Amino acid sequence: MANSKLPGSEGEKILQDAFKTTASALAFYNKQMITHLSGLMQEFIAKQEMMFISTADSKGECDASFRAGKAGFVTVLDEHHLLYPEYKGNGVMASMGNIHENPNIGLLFLDFFETKVGLHVNGKARIILKENLESELQGFPQAFKNIKENADIFKIVSYVLVEVEEAYIHCSLHIPMLQKADPSSYEHKFPKYSKGGDAFEVADIPRHWSAEALDKKR
Repeated sequence: MANSKLPGSEGEKILQDAFKTTASALAFYNKQMITHLSGLMQEFIAKQEMMFISTADSKGECDASFRAGKAGFVTVLDEHHLLYPEYKGNGVMASMGNIHENPNIGLLFLDFFETKVGLHVNGKARIILKENLESELQGFPQAFKNIKENADIFKIVSYVLVEVEEAYIHCSLHIPMLQKADPSSYEHKFPKYSKGGDAFEVADIPRHWSAEALDKKR
């Protein structure tokens, strides 16, 4: 019988038993996974310029997305909370729409440029309107000051506050080591990949929902 006090899902325990990995999984839970952000984890996050996020709606239908900014765009408030900005983007609001229905979120930070180490952070997310940020961060005045000074506030739609439940390493074994390049060196080679482009040439493909969308505009 699965131990409900252990981290992870019941599905994990069933498959650990089936694939005979229970011992190694227990070693991972007991040596690598914690329920807060350690000091080194906080330092690691502060250096990152990108992360991947995963969310799901109330039906469990999933979405994975990418977030990026200057180093420190994800603010660690304390060992149990972090905050990141949301921009308008394409206006779909897929990730925030999921959070509105289902607060569970997974964040993945990958250092492609120095250590090849990754960090998983799982927890509960809550949307904070940018006009409410100061009141929401009353307990973190310095964090609010730093965010206000460094944020492009006019492009930010809102913020997402994450309460950390799990944090653990992602092994560096298969993470590629990358090198940053000057954007001007490749932009002319891939014009379709510029902002607002149609790189996959799908703009003119018929959609089954198009008629419904037109009806809503009338």
